[in-house]
Formats: sequence, C-alpha cells, structure tokens
Amino acid sequence: MSAVEYETNVFRCDLCPRRCNALRIETEGRGFCGMPSQPRLARAALHQWEEPPVSGTRGSGAVFFSGCTLRCVFCQNEPISHQGLGKTVTVSRLREIFGELIAQGAHNVNLVSPTPYAHVIAQTLEQPVGVPVVWNTGGYERVETLRMLEGKVDVYLPDLKYLDPEKAARYSGAADYPQRATEAILEMYRQVGPVELDENGLIRRGLIIRHLILPGQVREAKAVMDWVSEQFPPGSVLFSLMSQYVPLGRVADFPEINRPLRKGEAKSAADYMANLGLNGFTQEQDAASARYVPNFDLTGV
Repeated sequence: MSAVEYETNVFRCDLCPRRCNALRIETEGRGFCGMPSQPRLARAALHQWEEPPVSGTRGSGAVFFSGCTLRCVFCQNEPISHQGLGKTVTVSRLREIFGELIAQGAHNVNLVSPTPYAHVIAQTLEQPVGVPVVWNTGGYERVETLRMLEGKVDVYLPDLKYLDPEKAARYSGAADYPQRATEAILEMYRQVGPVELDENGLIRRGLIIRHLILPGQVREAKAVMDWVSEQFPPGSVLFSLMSQYVPLGRVADFPEINRPLRKGEAKSAADYMANLGLNGFTQEQDAASARYVPNFDLTGV
C-alpha cells in the first residue's frame, strides 16, 4: 500500500511488522499499538541528549509520539509507549509544531517512535521543513512503510536491539525483530547513503545505528557490532553503543536483567567496538540514570 492509499482519518493498518489490520480511526486508540489514526504526542521540545551530531549546540527538535510497535520490558518511556499518555493533534498542527521547534533553534526535526503515524508523517513532509528530518525508531519497521518516506527523511536513527530471536521475543515481544530490523536498516541505508556531516559536525544525511547493552548480554552487543561491521563500508554509518540501561518498566519479572549494567560489561563492549574500528559513540556510565528520561507533560503539543 502506498502513502496515498492511506486515509488520515480511517484505515486498515499494516504500517508495522505486526500487520494487525486494525481499523484505526481519527481519535480512538486501536490495534496493537493502541493508537488513533491521527498523531498523538507527549512532548515536543529541544532535546540535548542525543548523539553529538544530532543534538549539536542548540538541541534536536524532538517530537515524542505515543504508542509503540514493541513491548520492551525495560522501556523507559512506558507512560507514552504502552499506556497511551499523550494528546491527539491534527496534521496541520503537527506541521506547526515542526515550525515552532525550528524557530526555537532546533538543528533538526527528530521524530521519536513515529512508526504508528508513518502515513500522516509522509503527508506532513510532502514539503521540506528546512532542516534535516530524523526518523528515531526502535528498528521494528516494514520496508514497505519506509519506502513511503523516501526523499522525506534525511537521517535514520534506528535501534538494533537483538540478533537473537529468542531474546527479541522474551524482552520485546517480537521474535521476528532481528529479521525485520536488519531488513529495515539496509533499506534505510539504501535511501540515505553514507553519513554526511556539515562544517560544524552536525548530521545532514545518513544512518546512525544504536545498540543498548543489556545486563548479561555483552555477547549480543558484540554480535550486533559484527553485523554492522560486515554490512557497511568503514565510516559509512555511525554506531552508537549505549550504556544508559536503567532497570525500569517490567524488569522485576525478568531477574536476569533486573540490575544496572556493570562497568566491566560496558568496557568490554566499548573495547570490542574500538577493535572493530566502528566509527561512532559510546556513553559514560553516569548516563544510566532515570533523570535523563524526558518529562512527558505535553510541552510544546
């Protein structure tokens, strides 16, 4: 299905790999993500806590969308991802929000967890906004949906959480995540090509792949880095190794990850990244704090 075949107010949804075929309507939440057809937002503000080429000096114009196609048991954005917190806005209001963020000095428009609204966003971006558009996603995408965004999104910022289907099923409720995410990331690269930075080191175009190290899962982190190293020419993508894991969400039911990341785990993964020669970023251990979770208070909505 192409972008023009989606109606803004009502449609049968197959945007994400769940393909639940829910009849989504304008303001009532439905389907696996539990969201309406119109965009529901929880926050729109300048955001300083992305990778340096995204945040820059003035901040990224982060628009936090409600709803999620995954069920990560460690989700730090639980109120908006799985509990429906947010305010439904019109397509015209969404475009206004983009303009307001740019007027505040945003280096880019950063769409956080936007997949349930790809049909709306594709319409909203028919005309360029004047700064790079960032698609900030958990990585669980359909290639067909991403193709609706070709030429409209400048920077893809996906997670690559797992390559092991059993871990993907246990921790995110999606055994097909490895297949879908790797297919999606290859499609993203096809669209935007090698990373391009401007004279100030800000990203204009390209792909940044994120991986959050989970407790006891350094081997999985190394497998993810191996995959990235094998798939892309040196320096053509950026890799972000994240050690900000905080035991939030429902991890009390998963004792093996119900603890902070150990310093030795983060160091082992970072050393492996350096040895592979992956170009990108690592985090300091103090990034593992709930204080970095945004306040979802409808700011800017």
